[in-house]
Amino acid sequence: MTLEHATYCDELVRQTAELRSHLSGADLSAKVPTCPDWTLRELARHVGGAHRWVHQIVSTKATEPVSPEQVAGRGGPESDDAAALDAWLAEGAELCATALRDAGPDLEVWSWAGMTPASFWSRRMTHETVVHRADAAGAVGAAYTLPADVAADALDEWLGIIDFARAFKRSETPLGEPGQSLHLHATDAPGAEWLIEIGEDGFTWRRAHDKATVALRGPLADVLRVFYRRLPTDTPTVEVLGDAAVLDRWLSGASFG
Repeated sequence: MTLEHATYCDELVRQTAELRSHLSGADLSAKVPTCPDWTLRELARHVGGAHRWVHQIVSTKATEPVSPEQVAGRGGPESDDAAALDAWLAEGAELCATALRDAGPDLEVWSWAGMTPASFWSRRMTHETVVHRADAAGAVGAAYTLPADVAADALDEWLGIIDFARAFKRSETPLGEPGQSLHLHATDAPGAEWLIEIGEDGFTWRRAHDKATVALRGPLADVLRVFYRRLPTDTPTVEVLGDAAVLDRWLSGASFG
């Protein structure tokens, strides 16, 4: 179950504000441990550039691929001034959210998944920001919390992206052996449980409580971060029960995100 389009639009702006708060006063030249090729400044430019890219896709009602290099202002401020970067991030989130609100949920536009409703992009940009905010929070040692419905939807979406990527052969690394299964169990959000079953031709998943080869338990935001490889599996707040190697193999095979 996805959230409402309007909720995504609001959350996109809110998550960007949270990201900006993590960056405020930080050393923007510091490396991001979970994105080791990036500094905090480069992480911010990536997120803000994505917002502007989607703004252009949606506001122009694009039906063909839009090259990110063609998007005005996508690279961010020319200077390294932190205040300019903060203002640019805020502006990009508002531009993106406004374009999405104006389009409405059902307008068909281009995406990397084909022609999709604009609600595809409101969801995608919300969770793009959610996950990269986790990167920034981890880099500066900030607390990371999420509304339960947003965190659960981010995990739903990530499973869908993994399935899509594997269907189109964007990743062929095995996720596990047929017959293996994973149970994700949020201990602080009723109903936030997932069962993932690996078969001969891929995997299936559903929201369910059931026995599995391995279980990952903990607060929902932490389960999400482990599953997105933003926290290690030995993080004290989470618990791995059963065959930990099955979880490790899944995370290795789904490491393209």
